[in-house]
Amino acid sequence: MNRIMNHSFIYLSVHNFHTMNREHFLEVLANRKQWDVAVIGGGATGLGIAVDASLRGFSVVLFEAFDFCKGTSSRSTKLVHGGVRYLAQGDVFLVMEALKERGILLRNAPHLVKDQTFIIPADRWWEGPFYTIGLKLYDLLAGKWSFGRSVFLRRKLARMALPSVLPERLKGGILYHDGQFDDTRMGIALAKTAAAHGACLLNYMPVTDFYKNDEGKLTGLKVQDAESGKTFDVHARCIINATGVFADSLRKMENPRTKKMIRPSQGIHIVLDASFLHGTNALMIPKTDDGRVLFAIPWHGKVVVGTTDTPVEQVSIEPSALDEEIDFILKTAAGYLVRPPSRNDILAVFAGLRPLAAAEGQEQKTKEISRRHKLELSDGGLITITGGKWTTYRRMAEETLDFAIKHGFLPSRPCITKKIPLHGYMKNPDWSDPFHVYGAEAETIRDLMKSLPDGERFLHPDFPYTVAEVVWAVREEMARTIEDILARRTRMLFLDAEAALQCASSVAEIMAAELKKDKTWIESQIQAFREVASRFIPSK
Repeated sequence: MNRIMNHSFIYLSVHNFHTMNREHFLEVLANRKQWDVAVIGGGATGLGIAVDASLRGFSVVLFEAFDFCKGTSSRSTKLVHGGVRYLAQGDVFLVMEALKERGILLRNAPHLVKDQTFIIPADRWWEGPFYTIGLKLYDLLAGKWSFGRSVFLRRKLARMALPSVLPERLKGGILYHDGQFDDTRMGIALAKTAAAHGACLLNYMPVTDFYKNDEGKLTGLKVQDAESGKTFDVHARCIINATGVFADSLRKMENPRTKKMIRPSQGIHIVLDASFLHGTNALMIPKTDDGRVLFAIPWHGKVVVGTTDTPVEQVSIEPSALDEEIDFILKTAAGYLVRPPSRNDILAVFAGLRPLAAAEGQEQKTKEISRRHKLELSDGGLITITGGKWTTYRRMAEETLDFAIKHGFLPSRPCITKKIPLHGYMKNPDWSDPFHVYGAEAETIRDLMKSLPDGERFLHPDFPYTVAEVVWAVREEMARTIEDILARRTRMLFLDAEAALQCASSVAEIMAAELKKDKTWIESQIQAFREVASRFIPSK
């Protein structure tokens, strides 16, 4: 494979090969005994590594125990950002790196990343100059990757820009720019980009064991298909643990004596109706009672408000928001919004766990732990990547593979992901079109809508998602459960949990027809989805 691939060749190949097919990938797995790279974990980091490794010409297999982006990677604040808060903490290097990566993401996936304007209210005379100086530095650090200049807004303009915020909070305001995206649609774009370049990706395929040679060095792993129960032995030159908050359990499986390297922290978000924040500007509250910042951001026709920072002992694939976290967000938002939200106004609440890279015995508060990522190589040869955030996924992948090359697991080949458009790449999408998240594939899905007898029917009267999108997600995006469809291929569970519940049986029937499943499967799927959805509905 020619190392010097030109841009247009990559562009065309990403667009011409768009199918992700689980049966095909299972066949590939059964027939191939040796791989260059085995990635464990199908979130932002793992998928990013699969993209980078496949573009370097390595043979790549990726295993995800649940669904792609099921955990932390679907539960972000939906921002591609440098991190204004990290600037306040003095982590200039992290901010510079993230601002550059933000610009690269906008260039490579303009159908999924867009400029979002934020306004910080200034309710004391000195806050205007203070935040303006800080954000001018933010602009400066962005350099050529800037999304737009920050400006100070006088009282009248600030109140026009944030009509839903209490006037007494707006003696002025500072407008700045950052990026917004759809996290799981980005995950699918990464998966399809990797697949287009030969990667084999399997969801619902947990790793159950490792294989070592006589010297105690890793040679492979055992995986089990969660659907069929069938096991596979996989041999790889390089094994990468990119399982986020679950990284320590995998490290312990490989070496029971290993020390923890992750301090998990929970962050939650609540979702409100768009009427709580009129207009297109997002609100950024610079200091809350717990020392964090709080965002209220327009997203897919709703408003996402968060987040919190709560240390947790146990990691779970389906974490639940604590009552005190919900109350904290409601109380903080009520101090700024003309219409204070209550529990009855919450359409959905979602909790995510941050895999903060902090060694055992490190006694920092979780909000003070750097969001930088960390690489580790075990004595047995397991490479673990932890920490980081969505914005820097590409850089994390690049550093992980360079680390593998440096330690002799792989031959040296350069990273080329900086200038590679992601699957679905489409310039200047229409952001008012709900199909913009599919980018260049949108027209193919519209054709599918017309070709299916019921294809244009909406799953729910309040949402733009159609029957055709369910069929597409099963055929082309490896959706296997109701939750895959309603939480991650579409975002309905995150936008309105009750509405998602109302669609469950309809989605199950469409999927059953595609996957050739029976009534028992439909019933068990509906029950499983009800259990997950109940965590997205707060107690009143």
